[in-house]
Amino acid sequence: MKNDSSVVDDKFGVREGLDLSSARWRRLPSGVGAGAEKYGTVEYAFVTHSDSVTYVALRQAAGRGGTVLVFTPSEWDAFLLGARAGEFDRSY
Repeated sequence: MKNDSSVVDDKFGVREGLDLSSARWRRLPSGVGAGAEKYGTVEYAFVTHSDSVTYVALRQAAGRGGTVLVFTPSEWDAFLLGARAGEFDRSY
């Protein structure tokens, strides 16, 4: 894959400043969603950063040492609005 220098990780500093070791991780109910058996359960946590903003962190429960996705409050709100409006529903 070609390195695209125009792509900026604007949350790099945020991720580095979040204390995930003290995060209260919550699990979505097991088996919810397509592919739950294959991809595992998703965990989420609301984590306050030193900038006083509370971010949402997501990870796979089985890969606790793996990648953690971080969302700003406005990104999370936009996702929830889209999910409630059916934007992510599969069309069969």
